[in-house]
Amino acid sequence: MRKLIALGVIAAALATAACNTVAGVGRDLEAAGQAVTSSSNSARN
Repeated sequence: MRKLIALGVIAAALATAACNTVAGVGRDLEAAGQAVTSSSNSARN
């Protein structure tokens, strides 16, 4: 039973860390997309 609880806690910790990592990647990609859009708009004008 203790092993099962320990595995559950570890799995929850990994899932939380993975969510934060994916959210960070999403923010980075969004910032990169905005930079490309801004550059494109500047080149057009």
